[in-house]
Amino acid sequence: MSQVVIKPGAMALANWREIFLGAGFTLAEAAKTDVDASAASVERLIASGRTVYGLNTGFGKLAHTRIAADQLGLLQQRLVESHAVGLGEPLPAAIVRLIMALKLASLGRGASGIRWSTLMALQAMADADILPLIPEKGSVGASGDLAPLAHMSLALMGGGEVFYRGTRMPAGKALNAAGLEPVELAPKEGLALLNGTQVSTALALAGLFEIDTAFSNALVCGALSVDAAKGSMVPFDARIHALRGQPGQIETAAGIRSLLEHSEILGSHADCEKVQDPYCLRCQPQVMGAVLDLMRSAAGVLHAEANAVTDNPLIFPGQDEALSGGNFHAEPVAFAADQLALAAAEIGSLSERRIALLTDASQSRLPAFLSPEPGLNSGYMIAHVTAAALVSENKQRAYPASVDSIPTSANQEDHVSMATHGARRLLDMADNLRGVLGIELIVAAQALDFHAPLKSSPVLCTVHDQVRGEIPHLGDDRYLAPDLEAAKALIGAAAMVRGLPGAVQ
Repeated sequence: MSQVVIKPGAMALANWREIFLGAGFTLAEAAKTDVDASAASVERLIASGRTVYGLNTGFGKLAHTRIAADQLGLLQQRLVESHAVGLGEPLPAAIVRLIMALKLASLGRGASGIRWSTLMALQAMADADILPLIPEKGSVGASGDLAPLAHMSLALMGGGEVFYRGTRMPAGKALNAAGLEPVELAPKEGLALLNGTQVSTALALAGLFEIDTAFSNALVCGALSVDAAKGSMVPFDARIHALRGQPGQIETAAGIRSLLEHSEILGSHADCEKVQDPYCLRCQPQVMGAVLDLMRSAAGVLHAEANAVTDNPLIFPGQDEALSGGNFHAEPVAFAADQLALAAAEIGSLSERRIALLTDASQSRLPAFLSPEPGLNSGYMIAHVTAAALVSENKQRAYPASVDSIPTSANQEDHVSMATHGARRLLDMADNLRGVLGIELIVAAQALDFHAPLKSSPVLCTVHDQVRGEIPHLGDDRYLAPDLEAAKALIGAAAMVRGLPGAVQ
């Protein structure tokens, strides 16, 4: 298995994608100098007798309550225990690993006052395949992802539950089995672990990665549908897109041109009587290009956030200052998640229209519902209905989460981002999107079969062969659900054609 070295503040999106896909990770040893300096600064601040939020005070609305020096460790312990109030199903293992890696990267910047030994304890848990059980619900994305990160931190202390090598058990039992000791938190450490946007960021990154793969494969499906519908290549002419100047549009048109190059099917109808194709075919550069630009905007925000320090207060060792601010507010992540939700909804919406076109004999001039014997057979009639259902579900989920807010903590935290559940929906939306695109992949491959002996482009013929390696041509009706699952898996596995534009390069 590959190993990613976490270099705080200098990680590429591709590094986070590797971790999400299962690569190991380790915090760079070079981070120790800054981490040690920050922890030493906390010790000096406490020794000075100054009142500093989170070091020797209560939290949130209780910030004005001074805590005695002999109770500072207990303060951190009780903070974690009181905040571990999440509900719902456990987050997937890939997300939890990404959360742990993101937390190491943020705390490794040396602005959080946490000890190196505590970071190494978190690292050791990941190395031993001890993944905290983090319930999916309970964060409003404001004063950090408090509840979910508290569950992570509680496991570090030997409390709560974990998955040890995939088996659910009490955290203390798992640590003992792995030969690890629970952590006793020092001043500021509980707050450093709980504050931060790592849960919402991990969920948004996962959504970005999944939707980005779907985007690439949507271009392939769209090109297949153009060929299957005997569509025109004129709308993809580079001169059209240069006049508009939208970067994503230009790149998307070029990608579709490359996919369709040397198609025998396109050449066979160069002089046909059709003047214009429906928008779902000819406006792909305009729609998918706009989606690409939107996704790249979200990717830029998430790249910055994944490298950021987002807890509070922040420690500046050179001046022995602890500055209270609001970097834990996840508004940037909320906006990015909303953008990705819009992208997923629009990719699927355009794909569904192409499925409808290919299965409608009056538009496609192919057999009804792409059945060789329609009437006795229903062909892909209801597969299209499934696609429509998934698209509508994604449309409903695309309503922006960031426009919502609800005051918490006795109105101390009076504006919240809702980033966490805004990001959490993305994985389900990506799953729906894979289902829609998988149906288009099957339908377009079936439609191409009717054009034999004419062939599509060499690139798309390779894709068609890949589909037929998993899913046979549909003659008489058969049980289709396994075909749809197989096509969905092809969409989600990886980009079917390399070199196409995307948001994460």
